[in-house]
Amino acid sequence: MCFSLFRSSKPKPKPLTTSARHSNPSTTATTTTTSDNFNPNSNSSSKSKSKSKSSSISSRNSLSSLRDSLPENPHIYDLSEIRASTNNFLRKPLSSSSSSTSWSCFSGKKSTVVTQRKLRRPIDADDLRRTLSMLCKSHHANLVKLDGACVSGNYVYLVYEFVNGASLTDCLRNPRNPNFTVLSNWLSRIQIVAGVADGLDYMHNCVGVKLGFVHNHVKSSSIIVCEEPSLVAKLCHFGTAQLCGEVPEMIMAENDDSGNYPVLKRVGSGLGKFEGTRGYMAPEFQLTGVPTLKSDVFAFGVVVLELLSGEEPIKVDIDKRSGAFKKVSLIEVARETVGGGSGRLRQWVDRRLRDSYPVEVAEGLARVALECVQEDPLKRPDMGRVAGWVSKLFLESKTWAQSIGFSDDITVSLAPR
Repeated sequence: MCFSLFRSSKPKPKPLTTSARHSNPSTTATTTTTSDNFNPNSNSSSKSKSKSKSSSISSRNSLSSLRDSLPENPHIYDLSEIRASTNNFLRKPLSSSSSSTSWSCFSGKKSTVVTQRKLRRPIDADDLRRTLSMLCKSHHANLVKLDGACVSGNYVYLVYEFVNGASLTDCLRNPRNPNFTVLSNWLSRIQIVAGVADGLDYMHNCVGVKLGFVHNHVKSSSIIVCEEPSLVAKLCHFGTAQLCGEVPEMIMAENDDSGNYPVLKRVGSGLGKFEGTRGYMAPEFQLTGVPTLKSDVFAFGVVVLELLSGEEPIKVDIDKRSGAFKKVSLIEVARETVGGGSGRLRQWVDRRLRDSYPVEVAEGLARVALECVQEDPLKRPDMGRVAGWVSKLFLESKTWAQSIGFSDDITVSLAPR
């Protein structure tokens, strides 16, 4: 058990009660005597004072309850706490890649995930506190919550809530059983698309920063599918791009006295090495290494195409004529398919859906995805518009499901098979 990662909060002083106010014997006696000598004509005054005191005490209790319900301040952890929680980094990793390592840690009432990433640029304590404060104030049902962080040397350790579920990659393409998927009906897939769209729209347009937060890690392996109790999709790595310096030319500035939103200011132009996942990187990101809101839109479009087809963004196939290996892009296949009419679309959509879906809605969703993956970033829609389109398609899907007597209360089981 890893208890040191969580700082125990100091007990808050309890609000004074009526009995506490009159705990002094002399005060009690005085109060009683005064009460016995009350003139009957002063009853209204006495009731008014009593009501005032009762109201004051009630207000204190309400304020105390409100404070208890507010989210905790973001934690800036010490490296010793991170070491203790991960058993000096010897604990078996929850996941590991070339750019990050994650460990699952437990505390009595709370489970978290600690993710280690390399810093792209130095960050001082003030910037860390300011950025972390803005990130930890952001809450959305489709984002994995960030609890705190620690910076040590060239690394940042991000502490997230633990979410029980399976990655979208595993839900779509289980290597043990390729013919099976827990997402075997249309509503489950469109619901995931809608959830991810809402989460990204929140990051881009609703976090109180004029230029929004870039995610920069949108891909099927970064989306957790949960069953709590109905199907929910949650985006991982919220805040990674900001805290790791993956947006190297920008920093966040606090609000000024005029009440304006905080803005992102340029602080440099040097670009270091960048990393991305094959198939999800927008063309301009591959050239510059600078993630933007529009590169997030591109990656979202790829995820939508994955959900429609069940296929990987890029796969290696064998050319039947030459016998040589060739790369097949999901985007190019989708463009050819949508241009070929509904007949080709039905052949392309994941066969594990068993041809049970609204064809017009599926075609509309494919067109939305293709709008998102346009090569020119200026031609891509923003996530606010995309989320609106997807929401409309989701409602049409629910209407279709009700018309054929299909339950729109989607649940899945992520148990091993």
